[in-house]
Amino acid sequence: MSDSDGKKPLGLRGGSRPGQVKQSFSHGRTKSVVVETKRKRVFVNKTSAPAAPAGKKAAGSLGDPSKRPAGISDTEMERRLKAVQQARAREGEEKAARLADEKKRENERAKRKADAVAKEREEQEREERARLKVEEAELKVAEAAEKARLAAAPAAPAAPAVGEAEVAAPRGSVKPAASPRKTTRQNEPRRDNNARPDRGGGNNRRGGKLTLNQALSGGDGRHRSMAAMKRKQERARQKAMGQTEVREKIVHDVQLPESITVQELANRMAERVADVVKSLMQNGMMVTQNQTIDADTAELIIEEFGHKVVRVSDADVEDVIDTVEDDEKLLASRPAVVTVMGHVDHGKTSLLDAIRKTKVVSGEAGGITQHIGAYQVTLDDGASMTFLDTPGHAAFTSMRSRGAHVTDIVVLVVAADDAVMPQTVEAINHAKAAGVPMIVAINKIDRPEANPDKVRTDLLQHEIIVEKMSGDVLDVEVSAITGQGLDKLLEAIALQAELLELKANPERAASGAVIEAQLDVGRGPVATVLVQNGTLRRGDIFVVGEQWGKVRALINDQGERVNEAGPSVPVEVLGLNGTPEAGDVLNVVDTEAQAREIADYREQAAKDKRAAAGAATTLEQLMANAKESENLAELPILVKADVQGSAEAIIQAMEKIGNEEVRVRVLHSGVGAITESDVSLAEASGAPVFGFNVRANATARSVANQKGVEIRYYSVIYDLVDDVKAAASGLLSAEVRENFIGYAEIKDVFKVSNVGKVAGCLVTEGVARRSAGVRLLRDNVVIHEGTLKTLKRFKDEVPEVQSGQECGMAFEKYEDIRKGDVIEIFEREEVERQLD
Repeated sequence: MSDSDGKKPLGLRGGSRPGQVKQSFSHGRTKSVVVETKRKRVFVNKTSAPAAPAGKKAAGSLGDPSKRPAGISDTEMERRLKAVQQARAREGEEKAARLADEKKRENERAKRKADAVAKEREEQEREERARLKVEEAELKVAEAAEKARLAAAPAAPAAPAVGEAEVAAPRGSVKPAASPRKTTRQNEPRRDNNARPDRGGGNNRRGGKLTLNQALSGGDGRHRSMAAMKRKQERARQKAMGQTEVREKIVHDVQLPESITVQELANRMAERVADVVKSLMQNGMMVTQNQTIDADTAELIIEEFGHKVVRVSDADVEDVIDTVEDDEKLLASRPAVVTVMGHVDHGKTSLLDAIRKTKVVSGEAGGITQHIGAYQVTLDDGASMTFLDTPGHAAFTSMRSRGAHVTDIVVLVVAADDAVMPQTVEAINHAKAAGVPMIVAINKIDRPEANPDKVRTDLLQHEIIVEKMSGDVLDVEVSAITGQGLDKLLEAIALQAELLELKANPERAASGAVIEAQLDVGRGPVATVLVQNGTLRRGDIFVVGEQWGKVRALINDQGERVNEAGPSVPVEVLGLNGTPEAGDVLNVVDTEAQAREIADYREQAAKDKRAAAGAATTLEQLMANAKESENLAELPILVKADVQGSAEAIIQAMEKIGNEEVRVRVLHSGVGAITESDVSLAEASGAPVFGFNVRANATARSVANQKGVEIRYYSVIYDLVDDVKAAASGLLSAEVRENFIGYAEIKDVFKVSNVGKVAGCLVTEGVARRSAGVRLLRDNVVIHEGTLKTLKRFKDEVPEVQSGQECGMAFEKYEDIRKGDVIEIFEREEVERQLD
């Protein structure tokens, strides 16, 4: 292997370094090593013998010719070893030199970088100092200009602006030539307002500088105030000195409810949401800003941020409703609220029509009142009264109770020809429970069969003693048809109201009671409200039950729009977000947020109450409810009514229908027209839909026809209750009755092949029929009950055998018959049951 051919040997290809071992060849126990030096390649033969001690290694290998390669002398061997040692030494020196060079270069790079950073810092500090000097100079110039302007202000008249001079010139006159300065500005190229003049931006390099001439001439009027420049200079000085402005910590009183979201907690503390989330995570709670945390955890976070905790309850949201007592000096007289109560068809609405000179009763379905109405009447002497007309039907108990609790005086109407009836007694009980005075109006006094003394006598049974019977209850004989006694009735009401000394504060926030509520197609939710205290005005924000709203319009009982309604004035309120329940209390609040918060709290509380009432608390209750539902048949229905009070009355009537075997369950009730969602719910539940004074829209009718859902319409509550009662009666199992039709005595017993035992009988009473049931009596004890397999007379099969005749009888699957037994013959009859 030589170097003369221009190619590197196989072991030296790839740029090898001198003194590096490149190849080794093994021959038995001898190993040849190729070592490259600077000038030549040296072959060193090594043996695989165990290593000798350091002092004897060279001597042993050189002095033992048997272990040395053939043809190599001691001198050559020594020379080769020296070359290897020199090559290893040179390699170590070169490596150390390389490491030293790399360390030197690294130090140089670090030094250059440190020098660049220091130079840049010095440059920034120099620029900052220069800028501060410029700003100080500008501040001094501005102060001088301000002083000069204040000194020259009394002497120099104000020059009119260019625009004002142009406007002042007549339309036909020639405008004066523009000043050279203006011409020069027009010819100049437009300057970039976004460019920094002090950094070479824009055409006018000193456009952003404020000089004394510009300050005296007015300039463009766009420059910072002295206070702003002082604040900026102070911030720059603090920044240059390395100081940071430390703001004083503001401690907040944080209202903490039972649960709160992280976002709301941060807002109440005026802290960043990220800081609050970080603090929670440090405490081991991985939450986001929209998650809810409990009050105890939130209290720890509030204290950690240095704020004060104010624990509140969810019910505290209603504290904003003003419940303080009014000052006597602010009270003013108010009209009396009179509720007319009594039995159905005793003439309550007709009496009100006679007082108001209207004809309300002519437009009522079935001639009976099914809604509670509120009217205001102005008497001849100018005094006002508010009348509430309540229904007299048995289903409207809640309406009568609601009317009695919002009234001042109760007028009990009793027909002179009908005396005291069940709803009359109920009205008396409502009036006693409300603790309001009562006036008895004996109506229909014009009829021939009228007997007012019987009415007075019947009232004694219920502890109502009228004046004519030495009592303290006023009674007036009236006639709604002829008008007899109406003036006396109004006089008695006015006298009673005067004795009560009715007063209210019209200047406070309004509060009232919802008499009726409905969902109007064009106007939305509408509530009939009787204002009890304060004045309700347009634009007021209020909360009523679980709903809230803003008064959009007020409509009185005459259909006229009014701007306000004082105490004892009934009005229709528009602007609710939902239909409230009849009997809810309306309160005016300050802000919309308060109204929404109170409504949300009441809605959640009502939802929790309903859930708790319908849930079984123990396993025994759960099993009992399941067993009861298995043995109880249900009639599901959906009810939609025109007003909330009617829907409430219908639901209460439905709850009274049923017994231990069947009941009526109202799946859904509401106010307004029947919609597609109502039909879908009825179709899924297999229930009919009952509409009381409402109709289904076109879409609902189409869906009902497609899905086969039955929709029934009613205008009188009698018909609705009767139909539901009839449908519920159909779910009752039929009653089975037994009718005994005859007796037969067994005279003898015969055995017939392929038939079995046959009893020879004599019909002693009634008739024996093949289709009837039979009982076998032995010593007047029932032995067997079943049916006949055969009934024969002689050899013929007959349907029946009359009394006194003999026949043959065989029982179905029973042959233990004996002579002398008696057969009782009967028929079963199924009778349909009706609910009471």
